[in-house]
Amino acid sequence: MRLKAPPPLDTELAIEAGGETARLVHGATVIAEARAARLELQPPPPPSFREAEEAARTYAGFKNHPLPECFVCGPQREPGDALRIFPSAHDDGVVAPWIPHASLADASGSVAPEFLWAALDCPGGFAVMPPGARLIVLGELCARIDGRVRPGDQCVVAGWAIGREGRKLHAGSAVYSAQGEPVAVARATWIELGEDAAARMS
Repeated sequence: MRLKAPPPLDTELAIEAGGETARLVHGATVIAEARAARLELQPPPPPSFREAEEAARTYAGFKNHPLPECFVCGPQREPGDALRIFPSAHDDGVVAPWIPHASLADASGSVAPEFLWAALDCPGGFAVMPPGARLIVLGELCARIDGRVRPGDQCVVAGWAIGREGRKLHAGSAVYSAQGEPVAVARATWIELGEDAAARMS
C-alpha cells in the first residue's frame, strides 16, 4: 500500500478495486494505491509483555506528541476509541504492550485484520524517528497477517530500523501474540520531511 496524498479526516472515501490492485479515492484525488505483494521479513524475538510494559512508562509521546489524537499511538484517545499503542525504546528498536479492546473484534471474535494493519503503522515510525524528532510521514507499507489475536490478549508490538536511503527511512514492525508468536508483520518506508514541509504540517 502506497500513500499518494494526505487522507482527509471525517470524510467518506471510495474504493476502486480490480484484479490484484485497489485505489482509495476522494473525488478525482487518489489517496492510496494497493497491490498484492509477498513480504519476506523475519521479525526478531519479542520481549515479554512485562518488559514491554516497563518500556512504555518512558513513552516520549506522553510529554510531546505531534499528533496526540492519532488512532494508533495518540495518548489523548480513550480506551475503546483507539488502539493506544505507545512504542518506547527497547534494545535496538521500540516495543509496546497492547491489550486489544473488545470494540476491535470482528464477527469471529478475533481482532479484525484492519486493526492489526493499523497496529503495524506507528511502531515502525518510532523506530526510525530521526534525532531531534523531525517530522516523518508514512510513504509505503507492505504487511502480512499470519495469525489472529483476541480482545483481552496480552500482545506485544515492536518496531525496528532496517535502513536508510536519503530521506527514506525503512522500518519493520510486528504484532506478537500472548505466546510470543508473530501474528502480523510489516515493512514500511517513512519519508523525512524537509523543514518547509514540516512547518506547513505543524
